[in-house]
Amino acid sequence: MIVVAGESLIDLVPDGTAAAPPGPLDPLVPRRGGGPYNTAVALGRLGADVAFCSRVSTDGFGEALMDGLHAAGVRTDLVQRGPEPTTLAVATLGADGSAGYGFYAEGTADRLFTLPERLPDTVRALSFGTLSLALEPGASAYEALLRREAGRGALTLLDPNVRAALIPEAAAYRARFRRWLPYVSLLKLSEDDARWLGGAPQEWLAAGPAAVVLTRGAAGLTVYTRTLTVSVPGVPVAVADTIGAGDTVNAALLHALAGRSPQEPAALGEDAWRDVLGYAAEAAALTCTRPGAEPPYATELRSPPAL
Repeated sequence: MIVVAGESLIDLVPDGTAAAPPGPLDPLVPRRGGGPYNTAVALGRLGADVAFCSRVSTDGFGEALMDGLHAAGVRTDLVQRGPEPTTLAVATLGADGSAGYGFYAEGTADRLFTLPERLPDTVRALSFGTLSLALEPGASAYEALLRREAGRGALTLLDPNVRAALIPEAAAYRARFRRWLPYVSLLKLSEDDARWLGGAPQEWLAAGPAAVVLTRGAAGLTVYTRTLTVSVPGVPVAVADTIGAGDTVNAALLHALAGRSPQEPAALGEDAWRDVLGYAAEAAALTCTRPGAEPPYATELRSPPAL
């Protein structure tokens, strides 16, 4: 089983009927979102055995988020519930479909996540990232979960998915990011994240991860390990927006890697990585053709690579 740990929220996105680019008072449509939530839903749609580990509000938005998990086949027995409101993210779209966000996150349910006593023995991989590792007090609980499960031998994926507007002390966050790396098997980040965090793939690899996957938008994906570098191009599509594309990459990577033995990403050769990255690029491209975070189903993709 794969566990995705982190926040869920509601994205308020332009409804697509206004003139481009949309103005600040044009209609917004609520859509389920949050990087970890999108990753869990994408995994469920791909057919993975996946559970979401978070704290979700009991308000109407929270119920809608739970419904989305159930519809995707995601297990919810690790979800904590609370009466606090759901986090809101107001999306603004660029001319190329890229998304920026403003957040309403004070006092919301997902920030009050507490460390589970234990996870099921069947857990083989975990995914972490985005707001959940930046906003206290929940961030410390998620970090403790990362450290504990990495120590038990689980494959761990970290997607920092930096939201700089919510990070009050950039230097402190960058230092904390480097402290996470010894507990990370696979680091996945965008070019924008890499620039903001500073450093380079070989530096991050030396700190712990077996592989670093860098997403390069329409240009594709590149993986770096201690022995090889492999790139694949992006899949050309008509882009509605890029919301959820990186989260879909997380899901595709985990779906391809979590079922193999050994799970160590460093054990993959050049051809295997090319297949994995190609599968992730295809899945992300399909997500970009749809407004909001709507990852593809397994039936829309070729089978995951047999590694």
